[in-house]
Amino acid sequence: MNNENQYRLTGPFREVLTMTDLPLKGALQDQQLHIEKNAGILIKGDRIERIADFELLRSESSYPDLQLTLVEEDTVVIPGMIDVHTHIAFAGTRANDFALRNAGSSYLEIAESGGGIWSTVKDTRAATTDDLVHLILERAAALIRQGITTIEVKSGYGLNVEEELKILRAIKLAAKTCKAKLISTCLAAHTLPKDFEGSHEAYLEILVKELFPVLKEEQLSNRIDAFVEKSAFSKEQIKPYFEAARALGFDITVHADQFSTSGSEVAVSFAARSADHLESSGSAEIELLAASDVIPVALPGASMGIGCAFTPARRLLDAGASLAIATDWNPGSAPMGHLLTQASVLACFEKLSNAEVFAGVTYRAAAALGLSDRGLLSKGAKADFVLFPTDSIKEITYHQGLLAPAQVWIDGAVVFDHN
Repeated sequence: MNNENQYRLTGPFREVLTMTDLPLKGALQDQQLHIEKNAGILIKGDRIERIADFELLRSESSYPDLQLTLVEEDTVVIPGMIDVHTHIAFAGTRANDFALRNAGSSYLEIAESGGGIWSTVKDTRAATTDDLVHLILERAAALIRQGITTIEVKSGYGLNVEEELKILRAIKLAAKTCKAKLISTCLAAHTLPKDFEGSHEAYLEILVKELFPVLKEEQLSNRIDAFVEKSAFSKEQIKPYFEAARALGFDITVHADQFSTSGSEVAVSFAARSADHLESSGSAEIELLAASDVIPVALPGASMGIGCAFTPARRLLDAGASLAIATDWNPGSAPMGHLLTQASVLACFEKLSNAEVFAGVTYRAAAALGLSDRGLLSKGAKADFVLFPTDSIKEITYHQGLLAPAQVWIDGAVVFDHN
């Protein structure tokens, strides 16, 4: 652990992208980006103390026992990225589903052949808690190597009280040793389980009565998610569920408007932190989201995995909405799990500026999780940042994920070094 009074200076960096002084909502131009040239990052403990000209910081005598880390190669820095939507707590694979879908099989045909979400539920139920901890940490390590320093992790492949608790306990255990910050979300309302003999309403009522109290008691999650969709839960069915969650003080997020609309309406009506997917959102939904404080979250990996339209990111931003971008890493529709590749591809199709892409994976993503101490580099923020071996920030999106980080820092310490 870093000494909270220890000063550490690292640099010089050709460019440091601070992501400061930018609005949370609306379109962004690259000219709005604040980039420090030939800069150093001064850290105190696990927080940013100052960002300024490297030689100036190095020459000042007001920092006792300054620890210096010199960077000799051309390097640029961005804030640690934040993946606000993942399903990395799962066992098994759906490679056969992917092949069948690309060969023309429908979702129903795949499910009837033994695939689909229920196959992942069966594999995840068969896994032990230790198995899931190992798998979560393995996938989190892959995200860290990309420069992702905060990771949201959903349950949702247990689909009964006992198994959902197993997954959420595994996430909590993984968080104790993971170098990145893991933030758990309860997605027990992912779909109606095949082995539940009752209605949608009855299943949700059991979750409220038997699962919610344990989440609070064991501090397993303070976030409740649900899939509002024709194949999962309708807006009428989910309303009492979210009302109960809100009454208990849970934050709410919604899988919304993926194949049909109504989820974004639910998200806005419950003042959700975010509405995720939105591939089917039209003008009415876009206007509704833009007028709210809900953060729209684009999941281009799902669009690529399924072969469907992208989230209307350009229209959302131009209407005045915010926009975060996440991987949706899951075994079925989004198995890639590479944030910069997905965000860069989305930028090409939706004509997003670099400023909008970087905002979507840093400070606007932080807002989708209710966090204000990360996603930007300024005094008092967490010292989470990523070094890329290049001389220009623009090279990062240009290479569409192929430019790998040279180093990743979390809480003021190097947690990954490519060398």
